[in-house]
Amino acid sequence: MLNWAAYRDQLMGTLATIGEINPAILKGNQILSEAAPAGPGLGPKMRELIALAVAVTTRCDGCIAFHADLARKAGATKAELAEALGVAIALNEGAALVYSARAMNAFESP
Repeated sequence: MLNWAAYRDQLMGTLATIGEINPAILKGNQILSEAAPAGPGLGPKMRELIALAVAVTTRCDGCIAFHADLARKAGATKAELAEALGVAIALNEGAALVYSARAMNAFESP
């Protein structure tokens, strides 16, 4: 099993190195992260659960490491996480089904 805390620390070090070499990369990430509205509607816990579900669908281990920690700190429960991950699983299945139709169409096109 991956040591997520150690991985997160290692990733932070590597990202810091990237930031030293090209600060604009991290600045751009910060600008995009802050551009997402943080209104009262969803709240931090829900935003982190959504972030984790998206991290799963995009297969981003670094995103999982950061957002799992933030979701836990925001008060998310294992049951809430399991529900969010169930949505991610269903979405991936649905996307595979839709893209299966595209593959079928491509196969049938001359």
